[in-house]
Amino acid sequence: MSSPATAVLDADAKAILARCEELYEDLELSAVKAWKAAHPGALAIGYLPTYVPREILHAAGCLPVGVLGAGEQLEIVKGDACFQSYICHFPRSVIELGLSGRLDALDGMIFPSTCDVIRNLSGIWKLSFPGKFARYLDVPQNFDPRIGGRFYRRLLDELHRDLCRLSGREPSAETLWASIAAYDENRRAVRELYELRREEPWRVRASEAYLVLRAGMQLDVHEHTELVRSFLQAVRGRPARAVDDARVVLCGAFCEQPPLGLIRTLERAGCEVVDDDYMLVLRWLGELPRRDGDPLDALSDAYLAYSGETASRYVPDGTAKGERLVQAVRKSRAEGVIFAAPSFCDPALLDRPMLQAVCDREGIAHTALKYAENTGQMQPIREQAGTFADAIKLWGDV
Repeated sequence: MSSPATAVLDADAKAILARCEELYEDLELSAVKAWKAAHPGALAIGYLPTYVPREILHAAGCLPVGVLGAGEQLEIVKGDACFQSYICHFPRSVIELGLSGRLDALDGMIFPSTCDVIRNLSGIWKLSFPGKFARYLDVPQNFDPRIGGRFYRRLLDELHRDLCRLSGREPSAETLWASIAAYDENRRAVRELYELRREEPWRVRASEAYLVLRAGMQLDVHEHTELVRSFLQAVRGRPARAVDDARVVLCGAFCEQPPLGLIRTLERAGCEVVDDDYMLVLRWLGELPRRDGDPLDALSDAYLAYSGETASRYVPDGTAKGERLVQAVRKSRAEGVIFAAPSFCDPALLDRPMLQAVCDREGIAHTALKYAENTGQMQPIREQAGTFADAIKLWGDV
């Protein structure tokens, strides 16, 4: 029987999760509209996964807003007229949100370099919304600071100046350092959440952590950091019972985010997701190692040295393909890998055979599935994941 104190903490956790689920389901960006009403004249700039230097947006006085698609909630009509049927669902969903007016609260959009489809989406967006700020964010694939570093530093400077011009704020190194500090604090809080997931996954389910992370797409960074820490405090003290589910790493969901139902389906199938590559924008850089000098140099250097590994990021010479996946499996003490890629995601699906070969070489059990952000039929996924979890628990290998 739980004590009054633990009952309060459990109620706190449920209240936080209820708010996060409301944000997850809100396609009208109500929280963004409320933030703009509380900050007259301030701008909200949308961005897509996988990586965007949100510090730059924040320092320019803008609210960075993650645009992650509409899931199952919106029928795609206009979006289908803009893209072929043999590409992923995500860009069609994004353009549908825009053309239906659901993203009108945004004053601009940033499209990070992910794949050809996202590059084309940026062009369609510019044609569809010619009066709004739009930027295709290229990133270096050469990791020599003298080449890729100089290129990226110049790109960050242009983005910062353009956004400051748009918002009416003067570019300032001091303001940039303050924004970097705010996002470093947020990344520390997110890292604590992942550490708790690895150490005591029964205390906070993967689906709960996913909702808390997704809340950061609409909230100001300070508010999201406070929310994550409040959630951590609540779940650390609430009653929980250890469950012997199969510990797995989810890989391939770096761009089009999995629907919440997919994460819950994996849980019901006996899989405990103890590490993953979704919501990478929240932890792409880790924590910046320096706090002096030129802040744009610091952001550029951090991208070159500390950015995550995905199918859309070139792996420089001397780094083995799949090395970070193996490290994630070892660090999280995972018993297997689930390769979950969006349907028609060329980067993830082309990467998969190489990563599977690494898993085979290292003796790591794995299975593979595909999904779409609007996936409605979860039963086949549950059966496949359940069979995988059972095989791990019964025989220790697949």
